[in-house]
Order: sequence, then C-alpha cells, then structure tokens
Amino acid sequence: MRILGIDPGYAILGYGILDMKGNHFSVVTYGSLITDAAMDMPSRLCVLHDGISRIIDEYQPEEASIEELFFNNNAKTAILVGEARGVAVLACAKKGLKINEYTPLQIKQALVGYGRADKKQVQSMVKAILHLEEVPKPDDTADALAAAICHGHSAGPGGRRKLRIKEGI
Repeated sequence: MRILGIDPGYAILGYGILDMKGNHFSVVTYGSLITDAAMDMPSRLCVLHDGISRIIDEYQPEEASIEELFFNNNAKTAILVGEARGVAVLACAKKGLKINEYTPLQIKQALVGYGRADKKQVQSMVKAILHLEEVPKPDDTADALAAAICHGHSAGPGGRRKLRIKEGI
C-alpha cells in the first residue's frame, strides 16, 4: 500500500509518501510545500492545492493520512490552518484517494505508544522506523511521515483495518 501523509498548514504543509509491505515501510519521498507570507490567502491555498495534486499525480499514492487539527487559543490561526487542511482533503478526494484522519494523540500513540509524547520522541521514532540518517526537516515533514506511519499501523499488513477510523469523502 502506498500512503500519502499530510501535516496541514498554510505556511508550511508537510508531506511524506511511504510504501508499506507487510509490516515494513520504505520511503518514497517527503518534503514540504511552503507558501510566501506576502501572498494573499487564496493564492496560498492555490499553491497548496496544486502542489499536493502534482505530488499525487507523480507518486500515485492509494490512500491519504491527514492529521486532524489541534485547536489552540488563536482562533484566526486555527481557521487558516483549517482552510489549508480543507484544500489538502479536496486535492486528495479529487484524485480518488481514500482519506483517513487521525488526531495528534492517535499519531503519537501509534508511533511512541504514548499519546502525550513530545515532538522529539515522535521525530526519533520516525527516524528509527524509516531507517533515516537524520530527522526530516522541517518538523512538518516529520509530522507528515508520522501520520503516514500511523495509518500503516492502523491499516495493518495488506491494508486490513485493525482500528475503526474516520474516513473522508
């Protein structure tokens, strides 16, 4: 199964594509889409949509794993991140990907075994599970790979679902 992991953001959107065979992951690609702060929000959303669409076209993932929003005290930021997340979901849906959503707590639980793990613990596990020489940067990229690993663990070998998960369109 080929999985596209996405950590949504409007300034930086992290992505990672993994192949899962049995219980083993192999890295296909990862990176981030970065938008210029000087751009208006509609233009930033277009950049994100077009970028995700190109990644899907090039690497042909079968499923997407997208981190759900963590709401903080800044409502404006949460709304803007929600818009970017919506664009990511739309791009995946339009390309026919099955969309799976996970909370930050579920992702941490899947990687570290503890839902309140800190960011460094999650990043260390991404590095170890994927046999990388260093933690992917920026953090959004490592978070996207963590989302993909979470889905792989949840779907299980051969894509069988072990957990009931929320699914999109």
